[in-house]
Amino acid sequence: MVKQVRAARTRQSLIRAAAEVFAADGYALASLPAITRRAGVSAGALHFHFANKDALATEVESAATHSAEELAERCRGAAGTSLQSLVRTMSGLVLAVADDPVIRAGFKLSGDPSRKSEAAVLGWWRDCVRDLVFQAQRAGELAEGVSPDGATTAIVAATVGLEVIATADDEWQPAERMEQFWSFVLPRLAAFPEHALVSVSEEMRPRRPVR
Repeated sequence: MVKQVRAARTRQSLIRAAAEVFAADGYALASLPAITRRAGVSAGALHFHFANKDALATEVESAATHSAEELAERCRGAAGTSLQSLVRTMSGLVLAVADDPVIRAGFKLSGDPSRKSEAAVLGWWRDCVRDLVFQAQRAGELAEGVSPDGATTAIVAATVGLEVIATADDEWQPAERMEQFWSFVLPRLAAFPEHALVSVSEEMRPRRPVR
């Protein structure tokens, strides 16, 4: 039992360390020695859990997707409409990217051209946004003439762009920028913008991942 607990802790330390290295350096430049140093484990311990760098990156993406899914469920549970769910989920995700290296690495790995993968986190986010937008359309929440596919593309693209800014700018204030983003977008997207707008700074700050 003690060995199992120790092994589980080592595995989690490696995932966390790998996420930090992938988020900082990207997949191509990340090295296994850098990951083992950051995790404080030996190369043998790393290879006991992961066959190679790609296997480790896949596990980081899986962990990031799981964390993002949990965040989305919390946001949906707190929302009254589909557009409110979308506002809360996107805002929470951008805040999580700024705070959580695993989610940040998941997005970076999904969009990394040096790695051939199925873009797990981006694929999940695209599906999540599409579902919420189509739910909003069925509920009469979208403004007349809004294309659900176009709205999905714009929101996913904006998320990726905001993720890049959040990663690159230490002075960036994600909650404030999300307030500005939705204040600009919702009047064009929502049939009743006042029903969809939520206070990002107040609603999302308590849901930031715990380090």
